[in-house]
Amino acid sequence: MGADRDLAMQARAWPFEEARKLLARFEKAPPEKGYVLFETGYGPSGLPHIGTFGEVARTSWVRNAFACISDLPTRLFAFSDDMDGLRRVPDNVPNKEMMAQHLGKPLTAVPDPFGTHESFGHHNNARLRVFLDRFGFDYEFQSATDCYRSGRFDAALLAVLRNYDDVIKVILPTLGPERRATYSPFLPLCPKTGRVLQVPIVARDVDAGTVVYEDESGAKVEVPVTGGHCKLQWKADWAMRWYALEVDYEMSGKDLIDSVRLSSQICRVLGGRPPVDLTYELFLDEKGEKISKSKGNGLTVDEWLTYAPPESLALFMFQKPKAAKRLYFDVLPRAVDDYRTWVDKAPAMEPAALLENPAWHIHAGDIPTLDRADLSYTMLLNLASVCNAEDKAVLWGFISGYAPEATPATAPMLDSLVGYALNYYRDFVKPKKSYRAPTEQERAALLDLRAALAALADDAGAEAFQNEVYEIGKRHGFANLRDWFKALYEVLLGQSEGPRMGSFIALYGRAAFVTLLDKALAGEALAG
Repeated sequence: MGADRDLAMQARAWPFEEARKLLARFEKAPPEKGYVLFETGYGPSGLPHIGTFGEVARTSWVRNAFACISDLPTRLFAFSDDMDGLRRVPDNVPNKEMMAQHLGKPLTAVPDPFGTHESFGHHNNARLRVFLDRFGFDYEFQSATDCYRSGRFDAALLAVLRNYDDVIKVILPTLGPERRATYSPFLPLCPKTGRVLQVPIVARDVDAGTVVYEDESGAKVEVPVTGGHCKLQWKADWAMRWYALEVDYEMSGKDLIDSVRLSSQICRVLGGRPPVDLTYELFLDEKGEKISKSKGNGLTVDEWLTYAPPESLALFMFQKPKAAKRLYFDVLPRAVDDYRTWVDKAPAMEPAALLENPAWHIHAGDIPTLDRADLSYTMLLNLASVCNAEDKAVLWGFISGYAPEATPATAPMLDSLVGYALNYYRDFVKPKKSYRAPTEQERAALLDLRAALAALADDAGAEAFQNEVYEIGKRHGFANLRDWFKALYEVLLGQSEGPRMGSFIALYGRAAFVTLLDKALAGEALAG
């Protein structure tokens, strides 16, 4: 990805700040395991979602930044907590009655309701890998079930058993009286039913590596803590994983701050070193409420990618990870245009400034070149709005007049953007279009604008058109020119916001725009 190390060490972009925090971890010695380990976690009780994308993308950007300031090898584990017991039957699966018979079993022991994989956990793990591969992430998939059953976690589980009392001392102060009386970090798997049991541990044998619990019949059952016969409660499990795998970096959401703190304490009890961490803020919906998978509020990845390119989603995730952001449909146009602006700026930026450019991180230093016809997403939306367009060919008719060298074949990025804009217009702009008649002041200004545009030279362009719009607004007494531009949008486009008018007139065509003015002045209904 190529970046001068001295410049990278000074770069202020947050992935570089995180990378420098991580580098400080190895001031005295490199990692004994031979590489720096980044990790992201995934709960496969549901499908991967937009937060999954954000966490893997952000972690990848820190990993790439780290590679610019250090020669230490790195790996990224995408870890699936697929040994968790199935707590409830999801709403979006078939064969719910069948699944209900397997409540409490590890997700990888629950039959796949879709019938495509050996278990429900395997099905969702496969969906995770397809999801991550779709975006080209460089990662290694890891399964909790495999780690527990293969013995990979055995040494760490025995360490938890040896330090049992100190581990529960970390957790007990956070629990209520009833839960405190029965808490154990170990959750045995019932030898008869295969279910993950949340039961009190009545005895422990450190030398034998076993724990004893009392089953429903009152019988004492002894099971090894190793080999997949037990799993750990969440916070102890996270700490054990950090210890066993020697995880060096993992980020998590604001809702897990307490879990990070407690798991870090437990990791130290085991003799490990907690990873460097970044706490990111959570997403909010259009009402400012926290996004929840169960509520289904906010945006899904597939919804985003129906209306905007994946790079715009990456930019949304890149910007201010520690600030809460609304994740709803109205953020899409801005995200697309901001991404294109950053890409457009890149060639002229000095090397130091380039490392602050989000596009540099999104593309790992290999920033693409925009198509020559530099049309914004917002401009295409407004063009679709005026044309009431449903077909790419309609917009390309105007684009070809504005930029004759551009075609769908020569400008594929622009062509895909046209498709995204049409989808967005159809679903979000068109249903809300509401035109109004001009006031007397606005009517006089519109008539003046019509005459001024008609009088301009044949080769007049966007700047000339913009100047006329601006001057006419001042001439007709609009104390705040925003009111004049808002009037143009509401009268001509049926919306309260819109494009830079000079550029829009150049794209739409002066003659067509004059016709648009005539229709508005005549009071013709333009919507529908």
